[in-house]
Order: sequence, then structure tokens, then C-alpha cells
Amino acid sequence: MEIQKELPKEKPKPIFRDLTAEDPEPEATEIESLCLNCGKNGITRLLLTKIPHYKDVVVMSFDCEHCGHQNNEIQNSGKIAEKGVRIILQVKTSRDLNRQVVKSDYTSVKIPSLDFEIPSRSQKGEVTTIEGIIERTITGLEQDQPDRRKKHPDAAAQIDKFVEKLRELKSLKESFIMTFEDISGECYVENPKAPLRDEECTTMRFKRTAEQDHMLGIYSENTDDTLLKPIKEGEYTLEEIEGEVLSFRTNCPECNCPCETNMKMTNIPHFKEVVIMATVCESCGHRTNEVKSGGGIEPLGVKIEVTVAGREDFNRDLLKSETCHMQVPELELEIGPATLGGRFTTVEGILVAIKEQLSTSTAFTGDSSNPETKERMETFISQLSEVLEGKRDVTLVLDDPTGNSYVQSLADEGLDSGLKITKYERSFDQNEELGLNDMKVEDY
Repeated sequence: MEIQKELPKEKPKPIFRDLTAEDPEPEATEIESLCLNCGKNGITRLLLTKIPHYKDVVVMSFDCEHCGHQNNEIQNSGKIAEKGVRIILQVKTSRDLNRQVVKSDYTSVKIPSLDFEIPSRSQKGEVTTIEGIIERTITGLEQDQPDRRKKHPDAAAQIDKFVEKLRELKSLKESFIMTFEDISGECYVENPKAPLRDEECTTMRFKRTAEQDHMLGIYSENTDDTLLKPIKEGEYTLEEIEGEVLSFRTNCPECNCPCETNMKMTNIPHFKEVVIMATVCESCGHRTNEVKSGGGIEPLGVKIEVTVAGREDFNRDLLKSETCHMQVPELELEIGPATLGGRFTTVEGILVAIKEQLSTSTAFTGDSSNPETKERMETFISQLSEVLEGKRDVTLVLDDPTGNSYVQSLADEGLDSGLKITKYERSFDQNEELGLNDMKVEDY
């Protein structure tokens, strides 16, 4: 009797893969498409791949065998950020002019002092510098000046005056403000002092309007009542809901392959209910753990200051929501809410996560990183290691405008001497970032 061995299942490959020597023949899709040059059909080849340390892209190459016309293009295929981004930069020094800038197609650039704006979608996305943006603007304005001086001398004279003002910006006789606004959330301005706080640059996230979502091709889906049935009041007890682990299909944030996300509601003692979501991708092995508040936005924001001075402080439970800013004043460290996302961990766990995030960031450790920045990062990581070894006391500050972050008190009742909690009213900008400016407090 012949016994057949069951062959192991082949591990599914990610949809977006790195271009490596181990994968010499990546999967490309060929599509017959219209040539815009001669009107006949040519071939478009599509390759789904990844730009290392950046994002997923689709490389498109068109070739027409009839007229020889060719066209190559790259499009972003990654997930669109949940919120838009607004960056306000104070340009004071030559180092500010050399800051790297990532502009998407949807980035608008403004210089308020000159009443000047580059509208979104008027230029293709690019990686440039502050000086490069100014220089490209000057080049564009001067391009048709010879003809303009002959046909429209008055308009040409006004443009010459404006170009001179742009050149004066590069001389830095006076500081100026440059504002970037990107509804896709893809815009980025380099922090030359990273990982220290960038005092000259302010970054704010804002909720897009329905019209802005439509510009990005995002439309709300119609809910099918046959697929999603609302839970009737009293149908399940709270204990039954908290004991249930729900699973739903999603895409891996790393390789975009289909995978499962498990979700469970749990209760943090003396705080509130939270939703814990965990995703494991079988294709690339990527794992994510995320925590979201189950109780909505609180009427007041909260600022929590905890002194980390011993093993007991390391073991405090800590909930960081996805809207919480963190600071370590003694190390001049400031971390935005998007860096680590929402987490339910301990004080030690969040400090370890910060260290791992900075240690693996190619912006600081890659071959193209600035030597000064790399040295500063190594010094900072060594200081953070001293904190984790208990050799250095620091203060961990959590500032959450939604009021959904929490640090455990070591006292039986109330707050212990190492913990300080302050409630505050949100500013207009914070409400705008959370999309609350059109809501009343009772609507939260």
C-alpha cells in the first residue's frame, strides 16, 4: 500500500513585494490599452512592489509597438491616511532652507507674507527642499517672461518684482512662514533636530470634509442590512459582549495581503471599557496590536505626569490612545500620536516601544542619514537605556485631548505622590483636529 505524504501548503506571497535577488521574476500584469499618441493599442505592464522604508507603489510602463511611444509612471497604492495634515514652518536659518520635504499631488503650499499659494493638484508630488520649492516657483514664473515682456509689459514687470521678493526669501534677511496643507496626509517636512522637538515646525492633523474625501476617491459604503444586523437593546449582556472575540477580514498594513483581525472589548479597572484589536499576517509575519476607547471622546482633555523612578513605576498599567501626545522633558523627547498608535501596556513597555521605534528607524540609521543626526540618535538611545536600567529618573507626560489615556495609581485610593492628572478644556485647533468644532459637549 502506497502512502502519500501531504505536501506542506505553500506560504502565500505578499501582494506588494520587495525587489530582491531572491525574487528575480516578480509578477507583472500586462493589459492591452489605448495609445494616446497614435490611437492604436499598445501594452501596459503593471508591477506591484514596495519602495523600501516608504510605501507600496504600482509601477506602470506603457509601450506602443506601432509608433514607439513609451510612458513610465508610479502611483501610490498604500492606504490613505485617516486625517489630513497641516504643517506650519518658521524658516529662519539656512538649515531650514535645506529641510527635506515630501509633497504629494494634494499638497498646497502657502507663503502668507507674500500672499502666495501653490494650489493642490497643480504640481506632481515630489521629494524636494524648502529652497527647491522656492527655486522651482521662480523658474516657473520666469519661463515665459521674454514673450510676456513684449506682449504684456505691465504684467511682466509685476512678475519681476514678485520674483525678486522670492529671491529675498532665500537670502533670509527676514524669517518667513511656509504652510503646507495636504488632505491625503502624505506631506512631510524633515526635523533636522530629530529625535528632539522641532520648535520651528508645528504639525496638526485634521478631519477631512465629505467633499475632500470625494476628491481622494473615498465614498461611504451603503450598509447592507442583510449582512450587518444591529444588536437590539438587551439582546446581550455586557459580560457576554466582553467575553466574545470577534474576527473580521482586513488587509495587512505592511504587505496589503488579506488577513484576520481579532477584536475584543475589555474593562480597565477604575477607568473605562476599551476595544483591543490584534492583527497577524500569515504572508509577511507582520503583527499589530491597537487599542481604541469604547466610551467615545470625553468632554475634557487630560494631561498625565508620572515620575519614573523605580521598578514599581515601570510596572504601572498604561493606556495610550491613538490621539495621545507623549513627552519626556528630561530627554527633550516629544512623540506624536501617530508614532505608536493606541496601546495598552505598562510604563516600561511604552519606553521599550519608543526605543525600538527609534532604533529601527532608517531615517536615523540608514546609509543616507546625516552623521550628526546619527550620532545624536545613538546618544539619545543610550540615555533611554539608562532610564530602562533604572539609572536615571525621568518624567513621562501623556497629553490626550480626547481624555482617553490612563496611568495606574499605586495608591489604594486617589493618586500617589508620583502621579499627577490635570483636566483641561480643548483649544479650537484641538477640536478641529478631532472634528468636534461643529458638535456640542452633550453630543460627545
